[in-house]
Amino acid sequence: MSSFFELRTYKIFPGKMEEWVKYMEATIIPFQVSKGMVIHGSFKVKNENDTYVWIRRFENEEHKNKLYKDVYESDEWVNNISHEVKKLVDIEAIKVKNLISTDISVMK
Repeated sequence: MSSFFELRTYKIFPGKMEEWVKYMEATIIPFQVSKGMVIHGSFKVKNENDTYVWIRRFENEEHKNKLYKDVYESDEWVNNISHEVKKLVDIEAIKVKNLISTDISVMK
């Protein structure tokens, strides 16, 4: 498989959306970018106060596996970030889909 996108959909705990977006933008996204992740978008879903979506891009499955290891097995993630995420996101409800661009897609 060549390059692809990962579409991640999260259910945010009631009343926590603004806190979640602030944490994503101030901490999680900069941290993941520093590890090599390419973030294409971060979104709140209109008229759904509990749904957050974001999109990341990977060169291939090997690239994804390396970045997952670099991020999710890091001391910073394990000891700090993951604890905050669990306070704001229903971890059991996370949905992840891999997307492959079609020929006319602007996102490649």
